[in-house]
Amino acid sequence: MAGTDFDAEIRALSATMKTIGQVLDLDQMRLEIAELEDQVGSPDLWDDQENAQRITGRLSQLNGELERFTSLESRIEDLEVLVELASDEGDAESMADAQTELDRIKKSVESLEIRTLLNGEYDSREALVSIRAGAGGVDAADFAESLQRMYVRWAEQHNCPVEVYETSYAEEAGIKSTTFAVKAPYAYGTLSVEAGTHRLVRISPFDNQGRRQTSFAAVEVVPVLEQTDEVDVDENDIKVDVYRSSGPGGQSVNTTDSAVRLTHIPTGTVVSCQNEKSQLQNKAAAMIVLKAKLLALKKAEEAAHLKELKGDVQASWGDQMRNYVLNPYQVVKDLRTGHESGNPSAVFDGDLDPFLEAGIRWRRGTDKADAN
Repeated sequence: MAGTDFDAEIRALSATMKTIGQVLDLDQMRLEIAELEDQVGSPDLWDDQENAQRITGRLSQLNGELERFTSLESRIEDLEVLVELASDEGDAESMADAQTELDRIKKSVESLEIRTLLNGEYDSREALVSIRAGAGGVDAADFAESLQRMYVRWAEQHNCPVEVYETSYAEEAGIKSTTFAVKAPYAYGTLSVEAGTHRLVRISPFDNQGRRQTSFAAVEVVPVLEQTDEVDVDENDIKVDVYRSSGPGGQSVNTTDSAVRLTHIPTGTVVSCQNEKSQLQNKAAAMIVLKAKLLALKKAEEAAHLKELKGDVQASWGDQMRNYVLNPYQVVKDLRTGHESGNPSAVFDGDLDPFLEAGIRWRRGTDKADAN
């Protein structure tokens, strides 16, 4: 602590905050907030509920971002005063407090800086996450369920509501697949770096000979669409199946055919929803998921075509991207960024932020390389 150059650290933080403020365009943000507040004050706002929710949601998001920025600025100013007073009085305890606050502020500024990298077309949207068990039998199904729990835990730690649309349970343990929404601004931009094939290596708890097993699970992340997004889906291209919702072990949790499965015939895209009691509600929710996946498919085709024109033969985004090794040693390692953790238990409990931040920075670097 004695060797910390607080003046230099604070100057560096202030410079970073100035850059972040320029990227966020605070003047434009305040202008948009004022315009949205005028709309919120309109007496007929809630005549159109979807539009009202969009306006109030956007206002809440912008106010939260502005508050986050101004609060950090205030903390840096307060830290400068604390360091000056502690230095003048030779107060070692206050200097220790200043060091602790400095470390916290640096972490918060780094997190806010990551936010400025989420400037893609759909990065500010909520996220739809789908997980599917791959090769590996019952271990893969168990792994898929562990990944679902990992993302839900991460969302809970960040106060992000989660809504599960559909879960297909495996016969012995785990799940075959699941789709859930993370309902928070920038959830898509943040979690999109998780898309790809995840690999688990461990001593299988389902193998009575205690052999090491390798299993796989696929993670797909797409943005939740808004009313203004243009995704044309012909009703004649959709096959609708209804069935009874079921839980673990096939136990019936619903006595009516309320669950809905939609199949988009031209692309073969299949989505299901069984979280609501009403068939109509499930169909509406499934349509949201279907449109989001069709948009993602369209964007992927456009990106693949662009890479083909540019002669890019490197592995595409979404291939195997992370290993979770529990035996013979313990490590979780991202194969794209090189970031790793020696505590798999913490990662499976939702400690994902270092992996997400490394992934976002890596993606920004690859996007720049592709643009050149």
